[in-house]
Amino acid sequence: MKGESLWHRALMMHPAWYGLVAAIGLALMGITAIGTTHGDYSSAQTKWLVISLIALVICLVPSTKHISIVAYPLMIAIIILLIVMMLPGVPNWLVPVRNGTRAWINLKFMMLQPSELAKIVFVLALARYLRYRENYRTLGGLLVPFTIMFIPVLLILKQPDLGTAILFPVALFAVLVAAGAKLKHLGTLMGLAILAVALNVAAIYLLPESMQLLRPHQRARIVAMISQARGDQRYIDDIGYQQYKSMTLIGSGQTTGFGKERAAVIISHNKLPEDHNDMIFAVIVNRWGLKGAVGLLGLYGIMIGSMLLTAARTKDPFARLSVVGFASLLFAQMAINIGMNIGLLPIIGITLPFVSYGGSSLVATFLMIGLVLNFAMQRQSILARPSFEFQHEESREMTKMLRRA
Repeated sequence: MKGESLWHRALMMHPAWYGLVAAIGLALMGITAIGTTHGDYSSAQTKWLVISLIALVICLVPSTKHISIVAYPLMIAIIILLIVMMLPGVPNWLVPVRNGTRAWINLKFMMLQPSELAKIVFVLALARYLRYRENYRTLGGLLVPFTIMFIPVLLILKQPDLGTAILFPVALFAVLVAAGAKLKHLGTLMGLAILAVALNVAAIYLLPESMQLLRPHQRARIVAMISQARGDQRYIDDIGYQQYKSMTLIGSGQTTGFGKERAAVIISHNKLPEDHNDMIFAVIVNRWGLKGAVGLLGLYGIMIGSMLLTAARTKDPFARLSVVGFASLLFAQMAINIGMNIGLLPIIGITLPFVSYGGSSLVATFLMIGLVLNFAMQRQSILARPSFEFQHEESREMTKMLRRA
């Protein structure tokens, strides 16, 4: 009976704790995968995991109210930091250029990537703005939320870092849906965004160089991906090499993978670029096969599911919207990274959350988990001010009709 009681109490834990367990599992899986070909990086990532868990514990200290209060100041601070990084004259030792991108600040003990922190403070600032408002249910009322998004996105695109920038619109739409914005407005805006992407792809093939919006390497990667999907192999030794090798390693992993020793030889022989970072999914599948991929996706499913359950159980509107924003960021980043690895999306430079090598990325993702745990542990206020109605316009009209009947 005692054992059953402990087991029952474990199952009755707040869902946010399952998300923490899944996040740690993903991080350990990443450390092991990185160690397949980079033992030194694996050791460094282990140290970053310890630092990330310390950062998570610090996130448990402030109250929801205090986190809400500092959301705007933190947003302003990050924007200033992103602007300073782009200023001419900033020394290269402080803001180095890596792979043509000015996205890091050299703090000696770590390479800080402010755009990773920008994702977090953007969600917090957006949640604070939307928590007690209803004007975003009009098309004009969406102007301020979109402005909050566009400022950091434009600065991050200037670095340029398309991979990180593309996550902001995803989080914005998810938070607006959770807040109760009209689906017809969001659907219209999403349709325009899809049309813009389609027109850019068409422009690659139809318009001259002087009329292109995308950078040359971005256009080349889109062309390489489409060509490979059509069976055209002309780019596999050039711009399409990285994606081609990733797909080859994933396919060869089959059901059970090759194990550490053989996978290390195969991956090294194929010379997969960024095998510890953007292309870590290919390493996982090559080493553990389909079982590894299913296990990875299962952990992500537990983590995202726990966050959405936490949002559903949280009465505070700021906390609820923040958790939805974090869940959408992590889901979108995971989906895009895996899509790049298997050839469904062009290579845009985006890490696999919790799994890829990188101190800033790992700390930022655990900061999100820490904030989710913080919101989950806060006592629900009985006298809390009423927030937005967690319904869409169609649902409210139906409720009114039923009441009249």
